[in-house]
Amino acid sequence: MRMKQMERRSQTMSFSYVSHLYCPKCERTYDVDQIHQLCECGSPLLVAYDLEAMRQKVKRDVLREREANLWRYHELLPVKHPEHIVSLGEGMTPLVPMPRLGREIGIEALYMKDEGVIPTGTFKARGAAVGISKAKELGVKQLAMPTNGNAGAAWSLYAARAGIQATVVMPVEAPELTRKECAIAGAELYFVNGLISDAGQIVAKAIREYGWYDASTLKEPYRIEGKKTMGLEIAEQFSWQLPDVILYPTGGGVGLIGIYKAIKELQALGWVDGRMPRLVAVQAEHCAPIVKAWKEKKRESEFWPNAHTVAFGINVPKALGDFLVLEAVYETNGCAIAISDEAILAQQQMVAKLEGAFICPEGAAAFAAARTLRESGWIRDGEKVVVLNTGTGLKYADLVQVAPPVLEPGDSLPMRE
Repeated sequence: MRMKQMERRSQTMSFSYVSHLYCPKCERTYDVDQIHQLCECGSPLLVAYDLEAMRQKVKRDVLREREANLWRYHELLPVKHPEHIVSLGEGMTPLVPMPRLGREIGIEALYMKDEGVIPTGTFKARGAAVGISKAKELGVKQLAMPTNGNAGAAWSLYAARAGIQATVVMPVEAPELTRKECAIAGAELYFVNGLISDAGQIVAKAIREYGWYDASTLKEPYRIEGKKTMGLEIAEQFSWQLPDVILYPTGGGVGLIGIYKAIKELQALGWVDGRMPRLVAVQAEHCAPIVKAWKEKKRESEFWPNAHTVAFGINVPKALGDFLVLEAVYETNGCAIAISDEAILAQQQMVAKLEGAFICPEGAAAFAAARTLRESGWIRDGEKVVVLNTGTGLKYADLVQVAPPVLEPGDSLPMRE
């Protein structure tokens, strides 16, 4: 929606029904008009909305008039004034039927929510768009964050658009393209000879010393709000009928937390029909702290030593919001599952061959999980299943090795059977 149209509508109803921040552990509340990071108790903060007021004043039919981006849901986003929106057109990614792969796996109604077509090439653009927009509204001039690559790239690019200086620290093994995205956006980029947890310690020290805005995962409350729009879109794209299962590749788990939050808010508004989908947290075999905690029926995970996987985006040995991820899994009767690197790479190739989609390894892990859960019977006959592909495979092009034959001028191609 154009800015002037947004402004006119905001005169008749609230542009955002954001109410306050709250702690899911100790229930303290905080003002959304001031900068807050974690709760005093150390927990991430979540955003609350006046859903009753919104229910009375906003009807879901109004969405039909709006542009196809995530800001169509602005009443359920934390930015109070449209002039603070920082956007590259993100959101409303396609929900793609996967019939050939579905038949091969045994899931007739299989869909891919394809985040590979969003600006910056991954779902991280959603969190960056809303997080940066709110940071701009709060007057932030300098931010810092650790990253496995894609989040740093997205936040660097959106920060550049907002005129905010970004400092990013990532592992030396982060994908090359994400490094270049940070650098070309003008971010101060540093590598650490370690994991994202090591990068996080370096960033935390700088924030204590310099007073920068901490954009680390869940250390600011607004990234979740951007990620939750995946859940809002899935509901709308299915004409407000909820699917049975949603599989999500889980590192920090913000997207899964956000999808769960989105559907609860839609239920409170009376906008959706059907049960809450069963949420599946998908991790890699050699970095599966959420899976281990779920199997042991724990509410928090333990640090995973020597974490490594080809799905670099989910190589997170300990997530700050692990208790929120596990709550979403438990409350929806979902599950957590770990996939081997071999299965991830095989599934990535299978999706490309059968459906023509070059997906990221994290998305491939989620498809491999769908296969395994169907084989075990956990996914049942006739269920509608959505797999999140969180980015384009082009971000990890070096994982695909090719050695085609070299022809000389005038050579003939062999006949294929």
